[in-house]
Amino acid sequence: MTDSTAIQRFERLVMPHLDAAHNLARWLTRDAADAADVTQEAILRALRFFPGFDGGDDARPWLLAIVRNAGLDWLRRNRPAAMVGDGEAMLDRLASEDDDPERAASRHDEANRVDRAVAALPVEFREVIVLREFEDLSYKDIAAIVGIPMGTVMSRLARARAMLRDSLTPSAREARS
Repeated sequence: MTDSTAIQRFERLVMPHLDAAHNLARWLTRDAADAADVTQEAILRALRFFPGFDGGDDARPWLLAIVRNAGLDWLRRNRPAAMVGDGEAMLDRLASEDDDPERAASRHDEANRVDRAVAALPVEFREVIVLREFEDLSYKDIAAIVGIPMGTVMSRLARARAMLRDSLTPSAREARS
């Protein structure tokens, strides 16, 4: 395969998943600018290692595994203190053209609460919830990306969902107020 053929194949198979790569990086780093750096590093790694890619026509899990590794490397080096969330993707899913301003504001507040709750999860739970719920990947793909058994994926998802439920559900004391 010539270099130009390999580049064309890379562009065809990998580049359509750039948004998913950036989304995962954003959730891992909790900062859009840092996510851009992680995504760029991951794309460079992917390009460098693309000759060894043997995943057929589905490069998404392969790319997201590279993004995950680049993101975890970045976290180990930087450990950002600031939590910056961008709830726009969640807001897009929640918003409706029929919403009045009050309902739209309520949906925006809800999206921000969910965004903060997901961002507050420990990274091993945050990554599986993002890959499953936001990127709609199968358990098998998540297991391959994260490098853990499928049973561990299911266990982490269950724990992540329980943590989210606990953090998003008002306590009995708050409900009485």
